[in-house]
Amino acid sequence: MFDVMKIRQEFPIFTQKINGKPNTFLDSGASAQKPKCVIEKMTQMYLHEYSNVHRGSYFLSEEITSAYEEARCDVQKFINAGSDSEIVFTRNATEAINLVAASYGRKYLTSADEVLISEAEHHANLVPWQVLRDEIGFKLNICRVNDDGSFDFSDFKNKLSSKTKLVAITGMSNVLGTIFPLTEIIAEAHNIGAKVLVDACQLAVHRKIDVQALDCDFLAFSGHKTYGPTGIGVLYGKYDLLDSMPPYQYGGDMVDKVTYEHTTFDVPPARFEAGTPAIVEAIGLGEALRFLQNIGMDNIAAHEDELTSYGMEKLSSISGLCHIGQAKEKSGIFSFAIDGIHPQDLAFILDKEGVAVRVGHHCAAPLVHRMGYESVARASLGMYNTKEDIDILCQAINKAKTFF
Repeated sequence: MFDVMKIRQEFPIFTQKINGKPNTFLDSGASAQKPKCVIEKMTQMYLHEYSNVHRGSYFLSEEITSAYEEARCDVQKFINAGSDSEIVFTRNATEAINLVAASYGRKYLTSADEVLISEAEHHANLVPWQVLRDEIGFKLNICRVNDDGSFDFSDFKNKLSSKTKLVAITGMSNVLGTIFPLTEIIAEAHNIGAKVLVDACQLAVHRKIDVQALDCDFLAFSGHKTYGPTGIGVLYGKYDLLDSMPPYQYGGDMVDKVTYEHTTFDVPPARFEAGTPAIVEAIGLGEALRFLQNIGMDNIAAHEDELTSYGMEKLSSISGLCHIGQAKEKSGIFSFAIDGIHPQDLAFILDKEGVAVRVGHHCAAPLVHRMGYESVARASLGMYNTKEDIDILCQAINKAKTFF
């Protein structure tokens, strides 16, 4: 059974008071808190097992290499990839998407092609394609979201064409909370021969992912949002695609043979992991993913969906509050604006009540503008949040209203 109070005990930060109030952390969409098992695992590695990987024929190096590659297997299991050779460790999801743009995009896209993204993309899944468009000359198309934040599937199908070679799409909007119909999106894209990259940064925290069932070609997510450390991200790619792509960066640990005249490169995933990797961070991510799987992603989803329904109802009772994103298929994120209160002022008052929310355009400025705002407040849930957290948020908002 899912016991949220027991789970909260696994996160040391919740014993800490904020401005003398309970720590009501509602910014997990930006970065999630870390459980003890991750903190302890990383501390153990630094205290007792640290060395470099892949390069040392001695005990410590062999031990940490084994732990590092075991973490790759943890990622494989978490998303049900067909092989651990399809898992590339990156610095974050942003680097993973840039890797696809720089390597796959530069090799396979031409000025006659089109790339299709949605209005809901994070800057990390928009800007790389704009820059590559300006370099290569392909057309960048953008499909719509509806006014309630739901995905406009009809517009998506209309924007697909024989020229579409890549669809780069979020699995869950970090502003709207909308969960996109990935199965249908990927099937439609494959029907016209396009490859699909999924930005799963938000989705990986809230939903079980099976890349083989989805049949996506690439998928990216970050460690720090999945209760792991910063400085580590993941790119999944079908092996044949990865094997056809040139390296993204060059240096040690990604080569096959090197002479002064010529260099050949290793097979994936090593080909894309130049230099010393984020060793302890990758091991910490593996520990976090095991923690998630032990709890059960379906259990987490059920808990957070219940909180989402409760939160939408409670927030809707606040006069002057406008929800940004009310799609039926959503979870874990509430973006909103309060009449007469600038989001930054609101966040300042909420902080005094121990409530952490995020304000601004959330690295999705075009989407926030499309929804009619320059800046919005966002409360985002983790597995450790409770209905009481939402009640405290609503009380703090009503208190803020008394100042304006």
